[in-house]
Amino acid sequence: MAAHVARRKEGLEVNMLVRDSFVCQSINENHHNCKYFPEHKLPENVIATTDAKAALLDADYCLHAVPVQFSSSFLEGIADYVDPGLPFISLSKGLELNTLRMMSQIIPIALKNPRQPFVALSGPSFALELMNNLPTAMVVASKDKKLANAVQQLLASSYLRINTSSDVTGVEIAGALKNVLAIAAGIVDGMNLGNNSMAALVSQGCSEIRWLATKMGAKPTTITGLSGTGDIMLTCFVNLSRNRTVGVRLGSGETLDDILTSMNQVAEGVATAGAVIALAQKYNVKLPVLTAVAKIIDNELTPTKAVLELMNLPQIEEV
Repeated sequence: MAAHVARRKEGLEVNMLVRDSFVCQSINENHHNCKYFPEHKLPENVIATTDAKAALLDADYCLHAVPVQFSSSFLEGIADYVDPGLPFISLSKGLELNTLRMMSQIIPIALKNPRQPFVALSGPSFALELMNNLPTAMVVASKDKKLANAVQQLLASSYLRINTSSDVTGVEIAGALKNVLAIAAGIVDGMNLGNNSMAALVSQGCSEIRWLATKMGAKPTTITGLSGTGDIMLTCFVNLSRNRTVGVRLGSGETLDDILTSMNQVAEGVATAGAVIALAQKYNVKLPVLTAVAKIIDNELTPTKAVLELMNLPQIEEV
C-alpha cells in the first residue's frame, strides 16, 4: 500500500515504519524490500524508518498493517506519537483472541482515544497483484462518510477501484471470518475431496458468515459484496492465499506447528478461528464449518473426523 500511494502522488512523502533495520536500509538505499517482493522496485518517495515518532510526525493518514494479534501492544507503544485526529486506515483482518475485538475497537482502546478516526480497507486483493498494477477493486468502510470519501480519493487509481461503505462491522467481520473459511477450503483440497465438496463447504461457510455478521449488526448486502463474497472467492480458491495454504497442508497431514514454523508471514485465520467458538456462543449462532476449523486447529478434531461430522449434520430445508 505504501508503494501504491507513493506511485499515485509523486510529490507525497510516504513514510514506512519497519521493525528490521536491515529492511529499512534496503528500502532507503536500493528502493527494494529485501524481505517481501524483493524483485519489485519501490518508488523513491517511499522512505523507511524504524523510528515511530519520525514516521508519524505531521502524517495525514496512517495505514495500519500490523497483524491483529500484535496490534494492541504495538499501538500502546506508539500512542504518545499519534495525533488524536490522525485517521487510521486498517489493512489488518481478524479478531483479537480473548477480547473478540475487531480493529475498529482495538485501535481506539489501545490509543486511549475513543474518537480516533477509523477506516477499514478490505476486499479481494493479493498484494502481489497490486504491486503488478493489475486491476483490483476494494472497499473502504467508515462511519464518517466524509472520511470514507477522502480515503477513496487517496487510494483510487486507474487499476484500483475503491467503493465506500458505512458498514464497518460487516466489512470487518467478513474480512476476519473469510480467513477461517479459507483454511477449511484448503483442508478440502489437501484431502482431495473434490470439487463438489469444495462448493458445498464454501457455500455453507458463506451462510455461516452471513448469519453471524447480521446478528452482530452487519448488512446482508455487505456480506454478498466485495468485502464478503468477493474476498471469500479469492481466499478460498486461489493458491496465493496464506490461510488456504495452511488448510491444504493440514488436510495433507502436516501438523500446525510445523506449518506455522515454516511460514514467514502471518495467516490470520489461525488465531481468528480460536475466537469463532466464543462468538458463536455469544450470539447464539450455529457455525458448524467455522467451528470445525477451530477444533482442528486446537487438535480436538482430525480433518477426517470433521468431514464425517459435517456430513452427518441434520438435513435441512432451505428457506
